[in-house]
Amino acid sequence: MTHLHFYLHEINSGANATGRTVAVPPGTEFSYETFGAISVIDDILREGPERDSKLIGRAQGLLAQASLEKPALLSAVNFVFTAGKYNGGTISVLGRAVLTELFERAIVGGAGRFRMARGYTLGKVISSEEGYLIMELDAYVVHH
Repeated sequence: MTHLHFYLHEINSGANATGRTVAVPPGTEFSYETFGAISVIDDILREGPERDSKLIGRAQGLLAQASLEKPALLSAVNFVFTAGKYNGGTISVLGRAVLTELFERAIVGGAGRFRMARGYTLGKVISSEEGYLIMELDAYVVHH
């Protein structure tokens, strides 16, 4: 088993946004918290929580607001590693993400160094300033 520890940085406003809400149901407000809203991400993966920490990859995928009761995202994301020991490897993650609490998602596959990966990730938001979110992530990966 390989344990990875890294940080996702999302810029969700402005010209350099890495996360965008691209669709909301007709007749509703334009918000990622609206049931049925769909967002696309190409977020930054870094070694640390600092904005100038070493870039190690990208988190690319789709998020859909899938709960009527509270914000809970259906998350389909690839962690694409572009530097360091895992350069060229990807991990595919699928699951439910509730950003107000610790959440777990399944690792359903991978490529390169992580071919046929299985396992799980744990994530939690550690900072959410206006327009900028930082999430701490741990991935526990079994691969060939």
